[in-house]
Amino acid sequence: MRKAQGSWERRILKSLNSMCTELSIPLARKRPVGEQKELLNKWNEMGTDEPVLDLSLFRPVYAPKDFLEVLINLRNPNYENGDSHSFRTHLGLIQVPLKVKDIPELKEFFVELGLTAGQLGVDDSTQVPPELFENEHVRIGQKVLSEQDSAAAQQYIRQGSPTALRAELWALILNISSQPEDILYYEQLKTNVIQHDLLVDSLIYKDVKLTASNDDYYFVFEDYLYQVLLCFSRDTSVLGHFAYSSASPPKSYIRGKLGLEEYAVFYPPNGVIPFHGFSMYVAPLCFLYHEPSKLYQIFREMYVRFFFRLHSISSHPSGIVSLCLLFETLLQTYLPQLFYHLREIGAQPLRISFKWMVRAFSGYLATDQLLLLWDRILGYNSLEILAVLAAAVFAFRAVNLMEVTSLAAAEAVLADLSTLKVMPLLQIFLFATVT
Repeated sequence: MRKAQGSWERRILKSLNSMCTELSIPLARKRPVGEQKELLNKWNEMGTDEPVLDLSLFRPVYAPKDFLEVLINLRNPNYENGDSHSFRTHLGLIQVPLKVKDIPELKEFFVELGLTAGQLGVDDSTQVPPELFENEHVRIGQKVLSEQDSAAAQQYIRQGSPTALRAELWALILNISSQPEDILYYEQLKTNVIQHDLLVDSLIYKDVKLTASNDDYYFVFEDYLYQVLLCFSRDTSVLGHFAYSSASPPKSYIRGKLGLEEYAVFYPPNGVIPFHGFSMYVAPLCFLYHEPSKLYQIFREMYVRFFFRLHSISSHPSGIVSLCLLFETLLQTYLPQLFYHLREIGAQPLRISFKWMVRAFSGYLATDQLLLLWDRILGYNSLEILAVLAAAVFAFRAVNLMEVTSLAAAEAVLADLSTLKVMPLLQIFLFATVT
């Protein structure tokens, strides 16, 4: 796993360096004073301002489909051909034999999602009288907040968070409290952005333009996205997460000192090179937090707890490899006819669902549904629910998918997830249909 991750990182760096060479742009430069003043004046309206460089010259360093190809080629060198008989029955794209949960284990793990428990996302619909569940759930949520109990908040949110309490509950679970020193730290990051121009800034601009700016829900937050992501790229505290990640931060060397470790610096300073769709990790949070330093802290904590696992190769149960395997195993085990049909017509299900999982469904679900899903990620401290939801979507559209005869047709059936209701889908898949 580590070897594959290292090889993947070298590919990303090669792509970044070749872009540098082709465009004759340095990795970093100090901005002239005039440019600094201009950026400071336009800080809150960066979306209206075109960057100095022509964005059409830049390409994303990689997209999720490039990453999927790497995962498909992962193999365990400890396995002889005859050794992996039990795993050879797995007919999906992921060929690494990791332990993933089956339905009984998932039912036990996600017990609060059961049909007998009240759920926001189900029991707060207009047909259900609020006094049956919603009113009492809101009252308990207010009590949890008044006691500032992080563990209680995490347990509570497994049944969903009331819209009015979500911002405070997430902050409590993530241990974010906006102290004066936090605001000062954010201002220091902002100063770093204004003083220095990085090549990754153009990648961030490009990504926001390609994704969030074209999204019906998120285009209004363009300025927030630039502010948060530009500051994030300068934040060296993010490097701390590499201690428990299989990834390692890229290094750059001061010009003329290549290979001399004492002249090595991490690039970008946070060690994270943004890829196509990266800004969609931030976009949904803009609905909850309108104060930039608080929004920034929440995103940074969500990233170092969860999102980094979606674009690094590891055997962690919430890592993207395990999520892909869990998704394929659920489909192959519980919807075998659908799985074989799609496989036979060259439409491996993972080729469709991978982009959903890498983005944690951001940009695919309606925002209210996405926030209900992310409630459960925080509540269970796990990303496994992404794979379960991806399988549930295929189960929901199974009748239509059984009729398609090509990958393009299958993709068309699953092109629009914006009308889906997340919680009923998850409940039906886990507790009602599958035995």
